[in-house]
Amino acid sequence: MPDRTAGRTLRIRLTDSPVSRLGYWWATAVGFIWGFIWSTGPIERRHGLIVFTGMPKWTFGRGGSCVGGCYLTNHNAGDRVLGHEAVHRQQWLTYGMLFPLLYFIAGRDPLKNRFEIEAGLEAGGYLPTPRRGRASSTP
Repeated sequence: MPDRTAGRTLRIRLTDSPVSRLGYWWATAVGFIWGFIWSTGPIERRHGLIVFTGMPKWTFGRGGSCVGGCYLTNHNAGDRVLGHEAVHRQQWLTYGMLFPLLYFIAGRDPLKNRFEIEAGLEAGGYLPTPRRGRASSTP
């Protein structure tokens, strides 16, 4: 009887796997060291993230950056934004070190970037937040 395993290749899953989780932990270590060096504000654990505030603006992108399980920002750390960043944390867990490459390929325009769309454009500050409680007066 022929060996059915002959010719099969070893497949390594790169997403949502031990390999991606290793990448996530590596990125978290890098984010933690970077945040620890530059943060001048409180360091807190919120929404599953280690939040570094008081960072100089040149140490992160846009309003803040999620690196693994760390969120680096100057002062943009409200609950709504952290909910958005928690989705990015999950994306890091799923894709590991592929995430920065995939994010780059998705493009800098947050309105077209699938990772920003998945995390929520309004919560990320990319769309105006609808105002509540205003009654429209139409004559």
